[in-house]
Amino acid sequence: MSKTYQNILSKSTFTPNKDWLQIKTIDMHTGGEPLRVIVDGFPEVKGNSVLEYRRYCKENFDYLRTALLFEPRGHADMYGCILVPPNDNDADFGIIFLHNEGYSTMCGHAIIAISTLAVEMNWIEVKEGENELKIDAPCGRITSFANVKNGQVMGVRFHCVPSFVVGLDRTVDIKGVGTISYDLAYGGAFYAYVDMAKNNFNFDLSRDSYRAIITNGMKIKNAVVKADKKILHPFENDLSFLYGTIFIDNTKQNSGNDSKNVCVFAEGEVDRSPTGSGVSGRMAIHKAKREIDFGETMTIESITGSVFKGSVIAEEDYGPFTAVIPQVEGTAHITGMHTFIIDPKDPMKKGFILR
Repeated sequence: MSKTYQNILSKSTFTPNKDWLQIKTIDMHTGGEPLRVIVDGFPEVKGNSVLEYRRYCKENFDYLRTALLFEPRGHADMYGCILVPPNDNDADFGIIFLHNEGYSTMCGHAIIAISTLAVEMNWIEVKEGENELKIDAPCGRITSFANVKNGQVMGVRFHCVPSFVVGLDRTVDIKGVGTISYDLAYGGAFYAYVDMAKNNFNFDLSRDSYRAIITNGMKIKNAVVKADKKILHPFENDLSFLYGTIFIDNTKQNSGNDSKNVCVFAEGEVDRSPTGSGVSGRMAIHKAKREIDFGETMTIESITGSVFKGSVIAEEDYGPFTAVIPQVEGTAHITGMHTFIIDPKDPMKKGFILR
């Protein structure tokens, strides 16, 4: 055996220079959609609420968002989160969501993943059966329930914030695409929901149509933003923006699921999961159309074939809207642990994206 190979076997730990930043993460996925959970090494985020922490992070540490999510440490569709103190002592913790464009207001796949991780890491006192967590997201308080059997997380369901319909069967004219019909709804974030059956597209929602889904999803998002001036949250200005486009279609006859979702959000990211906040908004739409009622469940699959279950558990007035409290169910898994290092002399330390 060569001396060099002996060194390889015996010297497997790298020690960074003292001036290099080290950030530890636990990586997960929910239905194929990644979540990079930052657990140590991130600078202190200051504020008195999750919205203030989010604003402070955006103003002071945005270069770390791009460093951790963009290439070479991540990719254009990477997603992440930072855990922060809750808004008050009635909640367990707060969470800030990160993506390629910035900071989202709600993320259902992240709620499912972080609830799973809270059990796996014993951040809470774990018991058999349901374990309740109260999580303060930028959009408000989310209650999740991790189902534990024989010490293992079998799945997570969460109750989203009040979700409501802004408008049904709206239209927008898009050059090169035509007149598009869409519903506008909120499920912790605002989405334009586009039914494939009501619009004449030359693509489907399969993996083979990935590029066409992104291109058309962004065209629709940008057109709706330009045409619709009433994307306003009734209470928080920071939540008043269109987050993405969600295409809806039927599933294959033998899939056993009720519907299919493909969400294009942020700067052309495609959600690998059925999109938890998107399913929440859909529950408001289906309740308004009398297509779902209390006690009924809808199974919605994603571009990867992963499935979320959606239902409506309550209805309430929310500002000028009649809102529903949706429930979304799914599963998440841990994929790895990382210690990322940032060399201050690295010319690409802040990351980059190629598409």
